[in-house]
Amino acid sequence: MTHRVYFSLGTNLGDKEHNIHEAIRRMGELIGDVERQSALHTTEPWGFQSENTFVNAAVSCLTQLSPRQVLETTQQIEREMGRTGKSANGEYHDRIIDIDILLYDNLQLDEEDLKIPHPLMHERDFVMKPLMEIWNKKC
Repeated sequence: MTHRVYFSLGTNLGDKEHNIHEAIRRMGELIGDVERQSALHTTEPWGFQSENTFVNAAVSCLTQLSPRQVLETTQQIEREMGRTGKSANGEYHDRIIDIDILLYDNLQLDEEDLKIPHPLMHERDFVMKPLMEIWNKKC
């Protein structure tokens, strides 16, 4: 069965545009067809102080993977691209790449390390603006 998954991507270190494009390329190889991709959005850090602005985007993929497999794959891509740790307990840091699962079909999931829909997405313009850009393309 094919599932549609929406993701938020962000980076504020290194060659930011390259980081986003490389993550999307790898997602296409490892998760499934990248169906839609937003424009790149430059934003200020959220939840912490940094001199580095972010580049954010949203993508949707069609996948055969389970939600858990998608999470493991996004974490693998982050590690391979040089991310050493995830933000925890509301403490955020500069990062080479961050890939968050926003939506997976109409699934609702509430596990310790995997919550779908993403619980903070509605509070974050840097997530919602790119997401709305690709969401509206499906009509």
